[in-house]
Amino acid sequence: MGQGTRAREPRDKALAVNLDPARYGTFAEIGAGQEVVRWFFRAGGAAGTIAKSISAYDMAVSDAIYGPCKRYVCRERLEAMLDYEYRLNLERLAGKRGADTAFFSFADTVKARSFKGGGECHGWMGVQFQGAPGEEPSRIVLHVRMLDAEAAQQQEALGIVGVNLLHGASFLFDEPEALLRGLLDELSTQRIEIDLIEFSGARFREVDNRAMSLRLVQLGLSGAAAFGADGAVLQPSEVLHGRAALVLRGSFRPVTRVHMDMLRCALARFRSDLAGEEPVVLMEVTMRNLLAEGDLDLRDFLDRADALAATGHTVLISDYSEYYRLASYLAGYTSKRIGLVMGGNLLGDLFDERYYEKLDGGILEAFGRLFRNDLRVYVYPFRDAASGRLATAERVALDGPHAHLHGYLLGRGWIHGLEGHDPGALRFYSREVFDAIRKGEDGWEDAVPEAVAQRIRERGLFGHPRGRIAR
Repeated sequence: MGQGTRAREPRDKALAVNLDPARYGTFAEIGAGQEVVRWFFRAGGAAGTIAKSISAYDMAVSDAIYGPCKRYVCRERLEAMLDYEYRLNLERLAGKRGADTAFFSFADTVKARSFKGGGECHGWMGVQFQGAPGEEPSRIVLHVRMLDAEAAQQQEALGIVGVNLLHGASFLFDEPEALLRGLLDELSTQRIEIDLIEFSGARFREVDNRAMSLRLVQLGLSGAAAFGADGAVLQPSEVLHGRAALVLRGSFRPVTRVHMDMLRCALARFRSDLAGEEPVVLMEVTMRNLLAEGDLDLRDFLDRADALAATGHTVLISDYSEYYRLASYLAGYTSKRIGLVMGGNLLGDLFDERYYEKLDGGILEAFGRLFRNDLRVYVYPFRDAASGRLATAERVALDGPHAHLHGYLLGRGWIHGLEGHDPGALRFYSREVFDAIRKGEDGWEDAVPEAVAQRIRERGLFGHPRGRIAR
């Protein structure tokens, strides 16, 4: 077992699983060939691991086995495959060898590049397994994006990820972060991305999947990850598919009345631009923000997530600190309009050319990428605490060339000032609110939505003395 945990190459990992006498189960793969089980057959000793290998390519055959579903490359199909194959293993084999065997079912359903081409190359993959013989099952589900240009390369990458997943489920189930780090062994994010992972079941009762989403981005397995207000992890492409999107970026430490007023004003304007269509709202936190004070503080991140959950909005964690990169990411999933909300104090940063030094075309290339799909930037007024000056979409300190560019973007309607803001909200600053909460001072409740204040008090978020009764 110790040797198995140290393996990195797919053949060595597959062999380690094959040589573990406790592991026995089924492989079910749809799309891109049986690329995962192939490694286990080639490694040697497969008879000790593989009870069955199946590939139900035909839709009618797949429906007959796993039940009908609307799409074949989806989470619903994957989970039906995992449940069905795992149940069969117990029904057929538990009586004979259940006392000494930890059963598993591995499955994937994938759309790789075809001869016809077109469409996203992606898939769902998972494993349902017993950590020890007779144990209640655990499950790991993930979504992958395959980025290689050729079908054969995509198949190879998919096979390696699958081996890494089953190896991790066999030897690292009590170390989920180590399991996560090993998923792209012998691969890179130029070939494959993992933008969703969910741990559940007996071995993962203490795992917070929001933290695992954060680790996906922190470790570079994906550029972004998302989860809902209920804490459930979400596939970004499904959240965004066919919908307009409004994104508010912030530290949310904590989310305040200002943030909610920004959203209220921006939504009113965005809806009018969309002629009534209801957009998806994303509260975005960047890795740069989370690392602003040095090492990542997981407790601090989860406090922000808990407070944001009280607002009912979806959270997006991204590694796209430059707005043009965020815009490109969002545009990859939706052709509908995108809106970005920012405070007037940050508008000047949008014209800071230091952020665009790596682009051949500099700031003009960046703005070409940012506004290429008629994206709108909505600017909320910001009052400087020291000077009392109000920064708005129209009033921003810029030099000559940048002032001309700013005027052009205003004239085209790509930058909009927000109207109808609450002047009382402008006096609240997240840093001051955070300090007041941490010190147990009075009055901070006025700066945050009521539901957020209640969540902070009940759960002791941001260092608040748990159970203190607000005056």
